[in-house]
Amino acid sequence: MRLYRHQFRSRRGQALLAAGGVSVLVAGAGIVLAGVASAAATRYEAESAPATCDGVIESNHAGYSGSGFCNANNAVGAAAQFTVTASAAGTAVVVVRYANGTTANRPADVLVNGAVAQSGLGFEGTGAWTTWASKTLTVSVNAGNNTIRLSPTTATGLANIDYLDFEVGGAPPTTPPPTTTPPPSGSGRQVEDLDRGVVSVRSGSNNLVSWRLLGTESYSTGFNVYRGSTKLNSSPITNSTNYLDAGGPSGASYTVRAVVNGTEQAASPASVNLTSGYLDVPIQQPAGGTAPDGVAYTYAANDASVGDLDGDGAYEIVLKWDPTNAHDNAHSGYTGNVFIDAYRLDGTRLWRIDLGRNIRAGAHYTQFQVYDYDGDGDAEVAMKTADGTRDAAGTVIGSASADHRNSSGYVLAGPEFLTMFDGLTGRALSTVNYEPARGTVSSWGDNYGNRVDRFLAGTAYLDGQRPSLIMSRGYYTRTVIVAWDFRNGSLTRRWTFDSNSAGSQYTGQGNHQLSIADGDGDGRDEVMFGSMAINDNGTAMWNNGTNHGDAYHVGDLIPSRAGLEVFKPSEYTNGKPAHWIGDARTGAIIAQAPTCNCDNGRGVAGDVYAGNAGAEMWSSAVGDLRSATNNASVGRKPGSINFLSWWDGDPVRELMDGNHIDKYGTGGDTRVLTASGAHSINGTKSNPSLSADILGDWREEAIWPRDDNRALRIYSTPTQTDRRIHTLMHDTMYRVAVAWQNTAYNQPPHPSFFIGNGMSTPAQPNVYVR
Repeated sequence: MRLYRHQFRSRRGQALLAAGGVSVLVAGAGIVLAGVASAAATRYEAESAPATCDGVIESNHAGYSGSGFCNANNAVGAAAQFTVTASAAGTAVVVVRYANGTTANRPADVLVNGAVAQSGLGFEGTGAWTTWASKTLTVSVNAGNNTIRLSPTTATGLANIDYLDFEVGGAPPTTPPPTTTPPPSGSGRQVEDLDRGVVSVRSGSNNLVSWRLLGTESYSTGFNVYRGSTKLNSSPITNSTNYLDAGGPSGASYTVRAVVNGTEQAASPASVNLTSGYLDVPIQQPAGGTAPDGVAYTYAANDASVGDLDGDGAYEIVLKWDPTNAHDNAHSGYTGNVFIDAYRLDGTRLWRIDLGRNIRAGAHYTQFQVYDYDGDGDAEVAMKTADGTRDAAGTVIGSASADHRNSSGYVLAGPEFLTMFDGLTGRALSTVNYEPARGTVSSWGDNYGNRVDRFLAGTAYLDGQRPSLIMSRGYYTRTVIVAWDFRNGSLTRRWTFDSNSAGSQYTGQGNHQLSIADGDGDGRDEVMFGSMAINDNGTAMWNNGTNHGDAYHVGDLIPSRAGLEVFKPSEYTNGKPAHWIGDARTGAIIAQAPTCNCDNGRGVAGDVYAGNAGAEMWSSAVGDLRSATNNASVGRKPGSINFLSWWDGDPVRELMDGNHIDKYGTGGDTRVLTASGAHSINGTKSNPSLSADILGDWREEAIWPRDDNRALRIYSTPTQTDRRIHTLMHDTMYRVAVAWQNTAYNQPPHPSFFIGNGMSTPAQPNVYVR
């Protein structure tokens, strides 16, 4: 049995207290549906003496406890005060139930017996005045009577206050979330503390054993390979990170040991064995149902991502389940609920989150991010939530009974939230209002709900060291991009970019996906957003006015020039280039194809042909394979325009489409893998659930759902390579690309450096681990 590095650690992920069957968040951590308090607590209603209210007692918003609630005056200091009785002096747990139907935080000082016990406690918006939430904190009290006063610190006044639950000597709701450890002095980016990732792939009578060279290790690091207790290599391996065990028995267990300065280090965890050339990870298909329009639906495995959810150095899989009645925003109709699961590679399900009836199913609604945002060594999971979302512990966000779907199945009313979930437990850690709010539906470009609900998500190192969450809304007309930090258990907004204030030239420039890259080379990431880019501080960086597109590639596509490049075909050409490649720093177009006055819907860029220097690019409406350097024809167009994969032994990338991988050739493509019994997802997009370097050496694994949707099938290359490259997951541009890969129209990940024919040796990543 594998031991998990943080198995017995007190996690801020247990930041929810089950009190009498109800969960509440720690003070300041966010919003969660309030419920019945612990039986040991005493409840004090805001409408009942000796409580006082500097305002009026009302009962016009449903969902309150008792006979009403305190609606205090909108003024600094207009307080609600409770007189509580403590059986003994000591520490007390206080739960305040409130509603705030605005989008503005309404902070208040908490005073105990006239002294400030907590200043500026946030009472964030709950989405509606009928949606009640709770704040929990611990305070010191005297024996006998005590006053607890909630005194607003701004002219917006208090939230509506329903009651206060008070318990002396009760356990605090959690071990308080730890203070997020600042990054170490000096430069470098936070990355996952990965293990060796040893994998053994069976092919014929041989086993290919491969492993990670970590970003924290020198290129000179040697390795010894063991089958059981037998060392297989005569001298340390220094020219690659793989070893072919010719004639090795099927199912043999392998370990790898680093050799540093002539000294052999500890053994790695045992290999993950792909004895059939693949690994089936069992998954648990949700039960189907029938929508309000009478349409029956079942569930199919959809997009996946990975993260080290438990801190053991190995990746777990986070999987989205879509109902078969999922809809594109342009189409009406009810959908079943969306579920998010987490699995270990042995099929153990860690948790399931039910996003509820008020999150519609489809490619443009749920963009989920899996990343270690607070740097504690375990990944979190972030996504848009709504009334009725239920975390893995059964805690409901917002109202459990609300149903905001209209007769066409769209959700165009009700509160919208953004939630950070604990990766190990699936519990909600912090919930805030989704920014921006939908507001008037028609202000986003139509009146029926298509363009208002176009969401994208990503992860970016905006400060050059730690990851931030990127969430956005809109790209056909208005575009709003918001950056969030998750520190000390709470989501806080870092900045907002809004085309309404930035200028009309920034409307309609987004894609059905985004990319994250250090476009200007200053060490901090930018949000590459189709035909424009947003700087690390949230200001506009560039805009080349080529409008919306359906495909997007950002990478070192022309290694002969400095910096990164952007490749994009265009959906609405109208005199604009059919496709173009440009400078990631300025957006200036380097090479382009003439306008086709058409919807050029697909395009790819990458080095797939060794006969041309640097990357190639090709798109639906443009003939031939084109040089990224100058758009010159360099040969026939490949047989697919979809994904890419580093699969065989050379650094030239292969073509991935549907459930197969092909090698490009001047006379035709050659099939190198067919995933029989597995299928691609997302309709005509025909992409895998995930393509990423999740095991073994620098080459990429492919994950497709098995045809019966009862397993995810992971394939890894059985082919030797003489290339030694650090794991791509320690190149942060590649790593965040894996995180955003599931966003809308999936695109393959690219690293920050060129991998291809004639490549230079990449520099060792400048990274650190906790």
